[in-house]
Amino acid sequence: MARIYKDWGTLLLWAACVLGGLGATVAVLRHAGQRQLEADAEHTAIQYAHFIANTVPDLDALFAHEGASAEAVVQMRRMRHAGDVFRFKLFDREGHLLLVSDDLDRLPAGASGESISAHRSAEVQEIVLQGRNHVALKSGAGKPDRPPVYSEAYVPVLRRGALIGVVEVYVDQTDRQSGIQAAFFRVAAALTGVLTLVGLLGSAHWVHRMRAQRRAEERVRYLAEHDLLSGALNRASFDQALQQATWRHEPAGPAFAVLCMDLDRFKDVNDAYGRAAGDEVLRQAAQRLRQLVRQGDLIARLGSDEFAILQSGVYSPADVTTLAQRTVEQLSAPYELGGRRIQCGASVGAAILGIDATAGAELMQKAELALYRAKSSGRGRFSFYDGVLEQRLQQQRTLSLDLREAIGSPAISLHYQALYAACGTELIGYEALLRWTHPMRGNVPPSEFIPLAEELGLIDELGRWALERACAEASTWPHPLSVSVNLSAAQFRDDGLVAVVQRALDTSGLDARRLELEITESLLMSNTDQVIRTLKTLSAMGVRIAMDDFGTGYSSLAYLWRFPFDKVKIDRAFTQGMGADPKVDLIVRSIISLAHSLEIRVNAEGVETAEQMQRLQRHGCDEFQGFLLARPAPADRLAHLQAAPVQRHSAPHCSAFGALATRPAPL
Repeated sequence: MARIYKDWGTLLLWAACVLGGLGATVAVLRHAGQRQLEADAEHTAIQYAHFIANTVPDLDALFAHEGASAEAVVQMRRMRHAGDVFRFKLFDREGHLLLVSDDLDRLPAGASGESISAHRSAEVQEIVLQGRNHVALKSGAGKPDRPPVYSEAYVPVLRRGALIGVVEVYVDQTDRQSGIQAAFFRVAAALTGVLTLVGLLGSAHWVHRMRAQRRAEERVRYLAEHDLLSGALNRASFDQALQQATWRHEPAGPAFAVLCMDLDRFKDVNDAYGRAAGDEVLRQAAQRLRQLVRQGDLIARLGSDEFAILQSGVYSPADVTTLAQRTVEQLSAPYELGGRRIQCGASVGAAILGIDATAGAELMQKAELALYRAKSSGRGRFSFYDGVLEQRLQQQRTLSLDLREAIGSPAISLHYQALYAACGTELIGYEALLRWTHPMRGNVPPSEFIPLAEELGLIDELGRWALERACAEASTWPHPLSVSVNLSAAQFRDDGLVAVVQRALDTSGLDARRLELEITESLLMSNTDQVIRTLKTLSAMGVRIAMDDFGTGYSSLAYLWRFPFDKVKIDRAFTQGMGADPKVDLIVRSIISLAHSLEIRVNAEGVETAEQMQRLQRHGCDEFQGFLLARPAPADRLAHLQAAPVQRHSAPHCSAFGALATRPAPL
């Protein structure tokens, strides 16, 4: 509103300047008209003085105070009403008045030329001394013997180039002024029209410019406050609106709530269909949210696939629950993109002012914690804020700081789990497993600190350390015992992994054929081409590649023909399920048969009972690992270091699998 007042004030100022310019122009015209009248009077007086000097006889004698001859009087009587002149006076060179035309009828011929006034005219003296004519414009209003407008002009009377006296000529300028005024009014009218037109055009231009500027300012403000992709508020605007809502909130009135939500599996949409498809999903999601909320509620996109709703008029948690459940339903409905139906779930977390928090920033934080709780519970869910969850997250934040300090210290170490051939007695290598001994919590499971390292961006450093340590320790083992090292998907983000592996082999001196790298199927679901190029480069170096947790991914079989894996590892869930469900045995036998047909070795994880091992042996499994055979142990307590190897549940013809066990890797 202040901006509008400023714009209109500027416009009024501009209009005042135009009117002021018009008034100044009128004043100039008036002054010019007055100057024209004075110039005309001066010209008439000069002509009149010239006429007197040339036509009045004995004029020299009159100005010399010798009196006026009869002929001079007669001639001056004829001249006193010549043209616009209606009166004149004669002065001598000293400025003394000699004669007034009004007295010519009473002046006898040969009258004396003595001064008729002792006062000397200052105008005459100015003419005599400075040589300048003097003209004064007069008004005859209220004077019966004067015209409405006239001029008094003092000019010299010259005879043969010499000044003999001064004549004051009274010139009637009424008609002349009327003509000048008429011309003045015509010019003023034309000028007024032009200025009015210019003013109208200027006003129209100014109004148009004001509107354009206001639209531009509104556009800039919109861009500063909104997310361009979805049209929802951005994070900064939402935080400001939340703060204002907190200030306006009355304890006795209705409360408000913040609902945070994000789309489940949105990254899979970007990876599978491209970023343009992901952007369209975000636009449609924002549109669905706008259709859900009531007047006065606000929607914001906080970043990536995360949205928020500021819900007003909350009288009970049930109001929030209703909106949250509808949000989950609407955002989980399929998205139509160019004839394709894309499915995305949604998780929602909520916090209510006065129940979960008393300030806007705190309320936002609690809603985000509630969202984390909903996602941790299985996604596609709604959850309110939980104080226990916040305590657990605080512990996790503390654990994150401890993990940063632990990397590179003795608190992080490697344990190794033995791998046995099909006979169950032939030790063929070890799998390296990371261990963290926390000074307060004791042993932290890898399932907890490995994802934490990936989240903190520490997995590259941790993975490089594990690879170098495993290669260094394996280089001291008897040949041909191998070492298997797990790789995180985060280590494949760039092409530096190959150099890391090569440096670990060069530094330790370990034969590349004794190193096995394990990857999970989830790694192959994103950036497949780049990952496969990296795996092929590692394989060409002689390093063996194994697919871990085989059978738990989405497209296990699709990757077996795209990359020649050396080994697949059956997930422990299948091992544990054998015997309880005949279909599990059928699946395991099928996996082993398929792998062998592709000349790929098969490892079974989680072997804990003799029955499980016997079933796997009957199915033709190549390798075993599990608590039945050996538990993970530090490097100084490994099986090959014992005085006498422990005989395990053997199976005949163990060497029957030796051909696959010693299948040379490509060089």
